[in-house]
Amino acid sequence: MPYATRNGASLYYEFDRGDTGSDDDGVRASGNGDGPVADGRETVVFVEGLGVGRWLWDWQREAVGERYDVLVPDNRGSGKSDAALPPLLPRLPRPLRLLVFLKLAGYSIEGLTADLEAVLADAGVDGVHLVGASMGGMIAQQYALDYDRARSLTLMCTTHGGDEAEPIPEETQEQIYAVPEDASEREQIRHRMEPAINDKWAQRNPGMVEGIVDMRIEQDAGEVARESQGSAGANFDASDRVHGIDLPTLVLHGTNDRVVPVANGRMLAEKIPDSRLELIEGGSHLLMIEDADQVNDLLLAFLDGQ
Repeated sequence: MPYATRNGASLYYEFDRGDTGSDDDGVRASGNGDGPVADGRETVVFVEGLGVGRWLWDWQREAVGERYDVLVPDNRGSGKSDAALPPLLPRLPRPLRLLVFLKLAGYSIEGLTADLEAVLADAGVDGVHLVGASMGGMIAQQYALDYDRARSLTLMCTTHGGDEAEPIPEETQEQIYAVPEDASEREQIRHRMEPAINDKWAQRNPGMVEGIVDMRIEQDAGEVARESQGSAGANFDASDRVHGIDLPTLVLHGTNDRVVPVANGRMLAEKIPDSRLELIEGGSHLLMIEDADQVNDLLLAFLDGQ
């Protein structure tokens, strides 16, 4: 299985290939600087958001993989990537724990972006199409500003941060972080996930919701890594830099996003010079799941035009 290494952490990624250069299940079996076999297909890289694993992109991987190679990394602390916990860190008081974790374990958007560069270097890919959602969209913005492998950006349900940004609503923050103490693991996940999905969609798709809970139990970040990713996102501010992004950019946002309000998508599209805004009417924060067909059509049309 492919792993890159940076700052004391092993960073896992999957590389789905559409040719004979992949193993039987379509996942690249080795990285470590060997680079992919040239097949003429371009590579799309998906970067997930706060605390979540590769499962977030299951609704895009197959659709996009028909035309492109697809690389999906686990952010530091999520899935199979190391959290790189300093010894005894979980025993420290929470404020000190977060300070130490952010400083010593690479938990900033800049650090997570450097992790992504390490993964792409290990995979040997250049000229990638970078797709990021929520915190992954912050990483994608930072990557476009600091590194040179990206050919295009797709920014879903994300923000440039800073004082101008529309903040996460207080009721959403409370729902995400104030989990009932006596709740089971599954109940905690459902509780935190409620603001990210539309109530009517959840009522119509209870089996899919439970399937997502299963994947979150398997792949999501542990509590300390999740808190640290959250602090990295909260401290992100590229508001005075995004105008310098010189890549074709698609901004996708749901009009009913209760986590990152849609005003943030509008601001991004206004500030990034070569960008196009597509709003998903009634779309939630998890628009890539609830509105997968529409999102996939818009994403593929954009990618095919590059």
